[in-house]
Amino acid sequence: MTATPRALRRGRPELYSDYAADQAIWNTPAKRWSTLAVLLVAASLPWFLGRDLLGLGALVAVYAISGIGLNLVSGYAGQISLGHAIFMGIGAYTAAVLGGSPSGSIRGFELDLLVWLPLAGLVPAAVGWLFAPLAARVRGLYLAILTLGLLFVGEHVFKEATWMTGGSGLGRKPAEPTVLGFSLYEERVVLGTELSAIGVFYLFCLLLLVVMAVLARNVARTRQGRAFSAVRDRDIAAEVMGVPLLRTKRLAFTLSSFYAGIGGALLTIVLGFTTPERWNLLLSIDFLAVVLIGGAATITGPIIGAGFVVLMPRFIETFAGSLPEWFVSTAIGGTGLLNVFQLQRLLFGAMIILFLVVEPRGLFGVWIRVRNYFKAWPFSY
Repeated sequence: MTATPRALRRGRPELYSDYAADQAIWNTPAKRWSTLAVLLVAASLPWFLGRDLLGLGALVAVYAISGIGLNLVSGYAGQISLGHAIFMGIGAYTAAVLGGSPSGSIRGFELDLLVWLPLAGLVPAAVGWLFAPLAARVRGLYLAILTLGLLFVGEHVFKEATWMTGGSGLGRKPAEPTVLGFSLYEERVVLGTELSAIGVFYLFCLLLLVVMAVLARNVARTRQGRAFSAVRDRDIAAEVMGVPLLRTKRLAFTLSSFYAGIGGALLTIVLGFTTPERWNLLLSIDFLAVVLIGGAATITGPIIGAGFVVLMPRFIETFAGSLPEWFVSTAIGGTGLLNVFQLQRLLFGAMIILFLVVEPRGLFGVWIRVRNYFKAWPFSY
């Protein structure tokens, strides 16, 4: 009796008979069940963790959303961008103006989240769409310098537009996360347990991360996603094969800017306050670390990288006291060779260099190596 494809799949889960099955988001039972388990654990955290750790969890989700956006343009399309922070700032201030409260000369329209959150992504996307033709003319180091120039221009505009940002050193409060009168940043009783305000907002950020990650994965699986990869690997060869460079790069920058704007709007809510100085080069480097340490050209990589980048400073602060005082000073004005913040930046730079040289696919690549080892064990091939 001839075995059915379903029976074959049950015995050999990686046996595919068509391209669509191979490119499915969860193309094996192990991926489906492990993803479901991770989501269930992540969704249950507000019932077990305190406010401080839930704030870090919400920050991980926000960093992951913005990291996925940078990965679309840098990981998949191969366009080096140092201006990711400016698109996050545009999204943050779009949300703050539309959804925030007015105060003195600072504008605020107190609109619903259903209005300001989509616009927080669409306005930076429009800026990215306008900027893309300039970026399409250069590549490599020149593109990095061009996006760095955009970052400096945007930072200056933020400092001068006091009606929008509150001005340098003053800042403003973020938008109110309210949906049809229901606040997403307020204590709620869920399943018989009172959740903190940050716990409720963490669940919203987690839900949004799942939606944005699935959308990005679907983009990567489409014809346009394959065009991104072709431009990344060799743009001249891609153009010879019929891939429109300007349209492909423009779409990559537009999608990346959309994700950055959403992430920037949510980031200000998690932090509770924002100033023009926040959207600077150091923030862009943080997201480069998210992509490079987590794993470029993957969707899972930025999520892993976001967890690493957000949680590592807390780990350093916790264990810095066990290091010699002459090496790391934990107190303000200490006499140590480095302070905690400098040690964090030093480790970030070292990790980026390490992964670029040893494992270009980042922590996701390390996981693939470990998984493949145990799949092949006890054989050496």
